[in-house]
Amino acid sequence: MDDLTGFQRDLLYVIAGADRPSGQDVKDEIEQYYSSEINHGRLYPNLDTVVNKDLVEKGQLDRRTNYYEIADEGEQAIEDRREWESQYID
Repeated sequence: MDDLTGFQRDLLYVIAGADRPSGQDVKDEIEQYYSSEINHGRLYPNLDTVVNKDLVEKGQLDRRTNYYEIADEGEQAIEDRREWESQYID
């Protein structure tokens, strides 16, 4: 996970905490956290990055809508990150 941007890590957390969210669901959650609009040109390339790194799996709900699901490697990356963070934060 050390080669991900903070935005990509946030995407992982959102996807891990949801049940197969669509891209729009992820966008809504991220916009709430960032308190600003996230455009598609930022969101979808970053989703593709975490998919291409095998941290997230992408599937199709219908012809127009994809869903995202955390992969085992993504779960492990989150666990590793939390472990690393815990040595600095009590």
